[in-house]
Amino acid sequence: MNQRTLPLNGVLHREKDDADSFIDLDRLFASILRRATTIGLTTAVFVVLGIAYLLVTTPIYTSMTQILLDEKLSRYAEEELASQQSKQQADTQISSAVEILKSNKLALRVVDEAGLADNETILDPPKSLAGTAKSWLRGTVSLFLSAVSDEAALEGRRQKAAAMLQQGIAVERVGRSAVVALSYRSPDPQLAAKVTRAYADAYLADQLNANFDAAERASVWLQGRLDNLRERGQAASLEAERYKAANGLTSTRGELMSEQQLTDLNSQLIIAQADVARASARYNQFKAIIDQGPDNAVKNAMIGSGETDNTVIRELRGRYLSIEQREREVTGSFGADHPQAVALKTEKSDVAQQIFQEIQRLADGYRNEFEVTQSREKSLRESIAGVTGKNSEANKSLVQLRELEQKATALKSLYQSYLDRYEQASQQQSFPIAEARVISEAGVPVSPSSPKKTMVLALSVVLGLMAGGGLAFVQEIRERYFRLGGDVRSVLGQTPLGYLPLVGAAQKKPFDRLNAWIKRGREPAPEPPPELPLERMTRLVLEAPRSAFAETLRNAKLACDIVLQGRASRVIGVVSALPGEGKTTVAANFAALLAASGKRTLLIDADLRNPRLSRMLRPVPKAGLVEAVIGDASWTSLVRVDPQSKLAILPILPRPYGEQLPHTNELLASSGMSSLIDSARQVFDYVIVDLAPLGPVVDAKAFAGQVDGFVFVVEWGKTPTRLVSDLLDAEPLIASKILGVLLNKTDMDQLARYSDFGGPEKFRNAYDKYYQSRMPDVGPPRRPPSPAAAAATTETQPVRT
Repeated sequence: MNQRTLPLNGVLHREKDDADSFIDLDRLFASILRRATTIGLTTAVFVVLGIAYLLVTTPIYTSMTQILLDEKLSRYAEEELASQQSKQQADTQISSAVEILKSNKLALRVVDEAGLADNETILDPPKSLAGTAKSWLRGTVSLFLSAVSDEAALEGRRQKAAAMLQQGIAVERVGRSAVVALSYRSPDPQLAAKVTRAYADAYLADQLNANFDAAERASVWLQGRLDNLRERGQAASLEAERYKAANGLTSTRGELMSEQQLTDLNSQLIIAQADVARASARYNQFKAIIDQGPDNAVKNAMIGSGETDNTVIRELRGRYLSIEQREREVTGSFGADHPQAVALKTEKSDVAQQIFQEIQRLADGYRNEFEVTQSREKSLRESIAGVTGKNSEANKSLVQLRELEQKATALKSLYQSYLDRYEQASQQQSFPIAEARVISEAGVPVSPSSPKKTMVLALSVVLGLMAGGGLAFVQEIRERYFRLGGDVRSVLGQTPLGYLPLVGAAQKKPFDRLNAWIKRGREPAPEPPPELPLERMTRLVLEAPRSAFAETLRNAKLACDIVLQGRASRVIGVVSALPGEGKTTVAANFAALLAASGKRTLLIDADLRNPRLSRMLRPVPKAGLVEAVIGDASWTSLVRVDPQSKLAILPILPRPYGEQLPHTNELLASSGMSSLIDSARQVFDYVIVDLAPLGPVVDAKAFAGQVDGFVFVVEWGKTPTRLVSDLLDAEPLIASKILGVLLNKTDMDQLARYSDFGGPEKFRNAYDKYYQSRMPDVGPPRRPPSPAAAAATTETQPVRT
């Protein structure tokens, strides 16, 4: 059969349990409870290791200070604030400060200022055992080396102290702020605080010295540049003046005279052009009126009068309009031929002629104005052309002059810039302000920072639980034994008949031995269970008829009766997979139970290789099954009957160890054995046959054809499931005749731990009130009984056929 592998433990369960969920919590909790001892012991070991670590480890104290890097601290000493730093520049500045604090130069400065070159706590801190041995070896080797001078030794101690300081300090940025946290770890809390304060002071002093040195170097360099720029600027200015004088480039207010004259002429030309345009427009307007004749003079005089603002034309136009109005009135009243109408018409013509003459006079005036402005414009153009011609040569020289002037101006501007920077650098040399300050003073630590007792113990517990859980998981994975009746159904496909309790072995609680070891102060040696007297083991069901042991065998009898019903006589074989699983005890008690219930029962010891049942009989039988099968004696004469239970027993002649019968399987498969079983069927209701284990020998397979059914005995928690499954797969005849499987030597106290929630094994304690008989306390083996006692125990009686 195929064997399932469960994710949580090695105990096999029914298929339907796997379909419920990926992880069965009930099974997980059951596994934890089963392995609670392993997990607890492993956790205790790790806690002890943690305590030992705390006891042997030197406590370390940590002192910390915080330094704020702020460029605005020097804003009162500076004349102008510097531009705002970008985020990247600020990060770079903080990273640089961290590296400076970690540098060897600053460590040497702390060593010198705090006098730590001879401090033994720094030079030779407490070490572990390995470190102590390494230091001793280094010291031994140094004895054979050449001696060094005192100066070299002092410098070596100084460098070593600085290196140890670098190893002991920790510098890191606090979040995304501009604060740097500096801490130092030391076995001496006073020394830790002293070193931390010295580091903060040394860093601030280093910043001040760095600013002073940089300003001083800048001042010296700027002084040299200023002298050079001043000389070059003066030379450039003199050269420009000499060139201007040589080429006659006279200038006022920074411009040449020709340039100023040309500028003035251009301005006058623009004004003259505007006057010409205005005069030409007026003249053309009045000329157009004159060209239209006197008849239209009055009509056009209306427009002209508005533009010229001529009072004469306005008066004449007023008279003309008044006469025209009177003419229309007279004509309308008296007609056009009326003398007054004719006189008004003649007067209107005279006024119109006067208006036309006035317009002609104005036109002549505007023509003269137009001619004057034209002459002025022409004169200005000629003057500009003359000045431009004269200035062409000056412009060629002006190019070179401007180049010389630009050079002189650039040198002057550069000189002024360097002069400002020089003054600023000179002032900054005396600034007593660093761009950093201590915001958290280093105090003397009152408690060690490492090892942290709570954390170490908590970590020990966590690691212990993890290791114990891992060990328990491995144990559960390796668990491949029969523990529950469900394992029998799922692995073998057989019917579980129940659990037979472990009888005779001392049942101790999980921590009894641990408590005893703690009291005695040493680990207890394993105590083997006492050897059980097999004489009493065969009568357990008789001495405790209402026990769980007897009840399980009654369940096996009921299963046999149901499966084998209808048969007058039943031959039942009791087998196991391995020796020592208790099949002989089960066979004897099962047969005793049947005999005590009134059934005619014969118990045959058919384990020819190891007849344990026959060895416990007293007196030792002189003949048995082998002699009956080969025909040397009648089997009925060899049967012994227990007077208490009336159980008939057919033993085997025990032979010394090492002298075993050859071909035992042929003997059990012989016709003589078949005849014996047939004869026993006619006399007894039940024939119980104690057969050899299936694993080592094939005797049970040879005898399987004569058996009606098998009761398979499996030792609880000892017999591997794979072994039994493979054996039954290889023996299909035996597998088909198995009536059920008994789980023998069951630890009833541990049984409930292997069951799921709601399983019947969880309620074993609730069944105790139904089991009123307690199992007998089987003591150590007794000496062989006397012949009289043995005869009283078992007597040989012939069986009536």
